[in-house]
Amino acid sequence: MRIIFFAGKGGVGKTSASAATGMAAARQGSKTLVLSLDTAHSLADIFDLDRGLLDQNKGQPIPVADNLWIQELDIGAELASDWGEIHQYITKVLNATGIEEILAEELAILPGMEEISLLLKINRYVQEKAFDTIILDSAPTGEAVRFISLPTALEWYMKKFFNLERKLMKVARPVVQKMTDVPLPDDRYFESIKTLFERLKGVDEVLTDPAVTTVRLVTNPEKIVLKETQRAFMYFTLYRMHIDAVIINRVLPDKVKDKYFASWQKSQKKYIALAERYFAPLPLFLVDLFPGEVLGAESLDALGRAIYKEKNPLAVLHSQRAYELKKEDGQYCLSMRLAFADKPDIAVSRNSTELIVRLGSFRRHILLPGHVAAAKKARAKFAGDTLTVYFS
Repeated sequence: MRIIFFAGKGGVGKTSASAATGMAAARQGSKTLVLSLDTAHSLADIFDLDRGLLDQNKGQPIPVADNLWIQELDIGAELASDWGEIHQYITKVLNATGIEEILAEELAILPGMEEISLLLKINRYVQEKAFDTIILDSAPTGEAVRFISLPTALEWYMKKFFNLERKLMKVARPVVQKMTDVPLPDDRYFESIKTLFERLKGVDEVLTDPAVTTVRLVTNPEKIVLKETQRAFMYFTLYRMHIDAVIINRVLPDKVKDKYFASWQKSQKKYIALAERYFAPLPLFLVDLFPGEVLGAESLDALGRAIYKEKNPLAVLHSQRAYELKKEDGQYCLSMRLAFADKPDIAVSRNSTELIVRLGSFRRHILLPGHVAAAKKARAKFAGDTLTVYFS
């Protein structure tokens, strides 16, 4: 099984790169699915399929070439299978506050539901070995980071609060229900959450296994886009995702001699040189701006060849680990590469069972193994681009 996750700022060409990589993988004989993680789906458009504006094939995979399928999730179709009791309860609560039933059903689709449904799909495909390769076409950076942080956040909630909430509700429900018309969740609601979490088990290990899943960052040779790519690099490594390449898309080729583009070419060369310095030793793939719109299987096939040339698109293109826990001189060391971060941006704290690392506005709870959590002392050190926490 191979999973390749494409990420970057909106509008840089992630969907094109994802689809082109899917074409390249399928051409090698790998049974491949390109799965859209963006609520503003455009995979069907990039393959130039003759479908209605809102036609998502009921969220089912669509064959587009030999060995190649695309899939755009339809959250409406997922509600019954993934969110039955949970969605019904939220709808009842909104209904009880005076919101009309149809509107309540729409409002009951909460942020995170689509991302969790996508994680469930990925986990199911992995467990069933439905495909050899899954290409993930992600949403822009902020939403993509929320997506990859969900398994950790859900695990933290289930271990810290779920059982407590369930027990409290059993005790409080008979008393509180007499005082309000707003329905309180019954045990079927909590059982549904537990079942949902059980179905997600293992997906975090799949997404953070560098032999299975790697991230490819797509960027353009522009200052603002490059800075966003640096931030994406930091956030993905914070959540233990393995980055194996950077694709610099829409480079103006040297054969363009028009004076109108001269300053653009000069600027692009400057930012390409910066990217080479920033992301070394990661491989950088420079992709010239195509003379026309990248649309349909033929042009996507050409784009795939332009990106990878003689490289195998399914290979792990760089193998440096961003996260490691090991024992050194009688103490445990947790090291995490946080390239581009400055010391003031990082805050580290610890409670009895977990390490909490804050990077800018993002925070990650790292559940520690029992023998590490038992350590009486912990100290953190940030040097170069690596955060190291020593437990003794």
